[in-house]
Amino acid sequence: MAKYLLPHFPTLDTSTLDEYYDVDIDFNGKKIQIDLNFERKSIDIKRMDKVKEFIEKLADYDKENKIYIDQDYKDKDCDTVKTYIDYHIEEIEKDDLSHLIDFNDELTSPETQLIRKLHLVRMGLYPDSIEDFAVFDYSVDKELTDQLVVIKTDENGKFDYMTMES
Repeated sequence: MAKYLLPHFPTLDTSTLDEYYDVDIDFNGKKIQIDLNFERKSIDIKRMDKVKEFIEKLADYDKENKIYIDQDYKDKDCDTVKTYIDYHIEEIEKDDLSHLIDFNDELTSPETQLIRKLHLVRMGLYPDSIEDFAVFDYSVDKELTDQLVVIKTDENGKFDYMTMES
């Protein structure tokens, strides 16, 4: 029976894992969820070390992801973030967006204001997977919308792809 302690989680027995664990933590002034998803009942300690590293470097990954979000929005060949932003501005009533966007601000466009409101709401870790080891979900407001900008990375934190999901 190998015990492993991760930040924020209770001690896990790496030889008798459940499929799913989750915790809510305070991150940058907001509650976010971190979840662990296992396909097998046991896992190698080195893989758990990768999980621990991801949790410990959450702030670094979040900063990198925000750069990817900005780049995606500015890149004419990409459309994930633009689609996400346009969807919210076109489909959601101005009154409902007014707590996120100052429509009277003549210096900052509603789109730019909304992009700045995108924040991490979940990090899902999939230690059994080589691809999509980490999945980061971003939202402008989880109570306003179920639409997410989702960023997936490999086990080394290398960006794989971005998509919009609900």
